[in-house]
Amino acid sequence: MYNILAVDGIAAEGIEILKKDFSVEVRDKISAEELINIIPKFDALIVRSASKVTAEVLDAAKNLKIIGRAGVGVDNIDVKAATERGIIVINSPDGNTIAATEHTFAMMLAVSRNIPQANKTIHEGGWDRKKFVGVELRNKILGVIGLGRIGAGVAKRAQAFEMSVIAYDPFVSEERAESLGVKLVELEELFKTADFITVHMPLTKKTENMIALDQMKLMKPTVRLINCARGGIINEADLATALQEKIIAGAAIDVFTTEPIDKNSPLINLPNIILTPHLGASTIEAQIGVSVDVANGIVDALSNKPVSTAVNMPHIPAHILRKLTPYLDLAERLGRTITALSKSPIANLQVKVNGAIADGNSSLISTAVLTGVLSAALDAHVNLVNANILAQDRGINLSEITSKVAGDFSNTVTVSANGNSVTGTLFGNEGRIVLINNFRVDVDPHSRILICPHINRPGVIGEVGTILADYGINISSMQVGKTDVGGKNLMVLTVDNPISRAVIDKVRSSEAIFDATLVAFED
Repeated sequence: MYNILAVDGIAAEGIEILKKDFSVEVRDKISAEELINIIPKFDALIVRSASKVTAEVLDAAKNLKIIGRAGVGVDNIDVKAATERGIIVINSPDGNTIAATEHTFAMMLAVSRNIPQANKTIHEGGWDRKKFVGVELRNKILGVIGLGRIGAGVAKRAQAFEMSVIAYDPFVSEERAESLGVKLVELEELFKTADFITVHMPLTKKTENMIALDQMKLMKPTVRLINCARGGIINEADLATALQEKIIAGAAIDVFTTEPIDKNSPLINLPNIILTPHLGASTIEAQIGVSVDVANGIVDALSNKPVSTAVNMPHIPAHILRKLTPYLDLAERLGRTITALSKSPIANLQVKVNGAIADGNSSLISTAVLTGVLSAALDAHVNLVNANILAQDRGINLSEITSKVAGDFSNTVTVSANGNSVTGTLFGNEGRIVLINNFRVDVDPHSRILICPHINRPGVIGEVGTILADYGINISSMQVGKTDVGGKNLMVLTVDNPISRAVIDKVRSSEAIFDATLVAFED
């Protein structure tokens, strides 16, 4: 019988599900040292946000097969270390969606009408109606940053309040936004236009401090910011400055860079900010929901069934995984390439698998393509299990075509979107890109590549090489696609150094270059 450890106060409903088949030990509170000491005997671990599942804990977890996070975020779990040790990590992406959505709206209403401040005054014996004059939501513009489940839920509720909703999400199509009644805009336009701004992005290297003082200075002085997503997306010191100097009117914050919030935080005691202690998921219904979700996931995983909420590599039979791993890696890199080539959000994605690998494996390969398509814009935990769910949330329609008939190569994967296509195959166990928009190439997609369609005439290749050399960028290999003399050609350069936007713009400025697209396969 498997042994399960549940810590941090997991709801009883989830515990009862596990007790039907397994031995369960419950520790509502546990120190880091105690967790390390007792973890060796357990096969599964369930946590909320309090316990930290570090690499040190995982080193001691000799029998651990799965970690369940009763909630969405897995910031307190070393997912990379778990994956390296073959431990599945699952979460509950749906269990607290409604709770977080409603808390966001509660914060918006509270900050618009100064409810907590007015309440405090009443309890202190005061009565000052003029001091707490607020603003209405009706006819205001709500800017939603991130249109996943929670962002879409907030947008839906805002429309019931007769608000206009604009949104920024680089991986949501116009069609998806239109179905939600939302207008997609660039981030700068959202900052300049919105009366309320709410954040629903994961915390990544790209989103950390994405709203700092420079961005706040673009906003209306009457704007109110809400963050019930992740601490660190809004720069807290800059937010304090903007509130003190009346650059913005107010804020409502539920999540912080350090939790519990530092007692010396500049946000504390400001009159125009509402602070709550990470209550987004703190409803009775949400706590039961995430507990039940994770418990069911653990039951499935320990019964060798697929787990739809895994945030790292799912369990795949070893013999299939050995065969497919090189193709899955290639497919992910093809997804990154098609995303870089696309000049607009991908709404329709086609994956064509040719050859023997088409037999029963196309869905997994397509999911690997989605992983590449989404990973550049979303958090680091996009993977073979959650990629399909995330794509559905963003309105990406995936179509698959399979054929056992091989072409020039024994097996190929072709990805098409927004008028572009890219094809890959294996040379031995090494992935290669062999076609880009029907230009024949032979490119190793394991570093950075620069794709440049250009006029087929003397001197163009040398010109690009000179530009890169001037910026100290080394070219490790070069491919030129075959075409008719004097026609359009395709140059693909593999480079060893990061390439800045300025360098790409310099390459594009050449009259012989039609475009320049950088694909970075390693973040």
